[in-house]
Amino acid sequence: MGTNVVGAKPMVLTGQPKKIRVLVVDDSAVVRQIFQQELSKDPQIEVVGVAPDPYIARNRIVELKPDVLTLDIEMPRMDGVTFLRKLMQHNPIPVVIVSSLAAKGGALALEAMDAGAVDIMCKPGSAFTVGDMSIELIDKIKAAASARVTARTGVPTIKSAAGLASLSMTKTTNKVIAIGASTGGTEALTRVLTVLPANCPGIVIVQHMPEHFSRSFAERLDTLCPFEVKEATDGDTVVPGRALIAPGNFHMLMRRSGARYFVQVKSGPLVGRHRPSVNVLFKSVAQYVGSNAVAVMLTGMGADGAEGFKEMKDQGAKTIAQDEKSCVVFGMPKEAIATGACDHVLPLDHISAKMLKLAEPE
Repeated sequence: MGTNVVGAKPMVLTGQPKKIRVLVVDDSAVVRQIFQQELSKDPQIEVVGVAPDPYIARNRIVELKPDVLTLDIEMPRMDGVTFLRKLMQHNPIPVVIVSSLAAKGGALALEAMDAGAVDIMCKPGSAFTVGDMSIELIDKIKAAASARVTARTGVPTIKSAAGLASLSMTKTTNKVIAIGASTGGTEALTRVLTVLPANCPGIVIVQHMPEHFSRSFAERLDTLCPFEVKEATDGDTVVPGRALIAPGNFHMLMRRSGARYFVQVKSGPLVGRHRPSVNVLFKSVAQYVGSNAVAVMLTGMGADGAEGFKEMKDQGAKTIAQDEKSCVVFGMPKEAIATGACDHVLPLDHISAKMLKLAEPE
């Protein structure tokens, strides 16, 4: 028989991982309840509280000190974007936007990304299907928990493109730049693309994002860049002065007919849990563009694109990965670097100039 020792300290289990503390902010009681129920099923996540509007959320943040917020956009008393801007100025923490992304919502969601949100995902049209999105939301929360967020004191300024050498149209005709990104990629892509010249090489991009949001994102970049940016449609030609962004929920592949590069946009199964998939794009670029391509891996969670990155390098492409310090999440670049296929590991603000340099004729 065992004996109890008076005053003995209880056994403390060590090595238990710290749970991610989440605050759910949504005006729908049904959504709050389902989110709390579904997120709590993951052993790495603890929902520490819920809030129906930003005013209550503000108090809960001070009281509960969550690691990550899920935030709706359209709420009573104060919209989510205004709240996000205030939050990122005074108490920056990682935020995942959960929006219905209607036509109006898509623009609002894009504004929220500019305000500092780490990631975004669609809210189903019916509250009864919210539970179906729990796996994706859990992934995004885990990525957000490791994201680096800093206080924003104003609207970010974009460096002038004056310092970047412009390439002639003839030098870039047969060059293609392929870019992959995920968590934190919308801001990273904005910073990379807006400083490129009007006659930059043709660019193809996979950014993990929901359906409909990709169009809003492309349209916004089109207003900021000196070249055309559009959501890709099947058969679009890849030419200098144009960037094509894979539409949400569709794969984009590179194809070639003679000297003409074009893209194929198609549905199909998830590849590595993604559609669009960076691997799908990069592998097709390796096959059809070969040494005339430049691969760029930007911030993002997971390993999507690493295999394709290696295949591009094997076919003679030049390769760049964003460095850890400038990444929101150093997942995809880390995995690309680990393949041994990376020529250059660079801070985000150095990538644009290096892309252009690598795209020059040898």
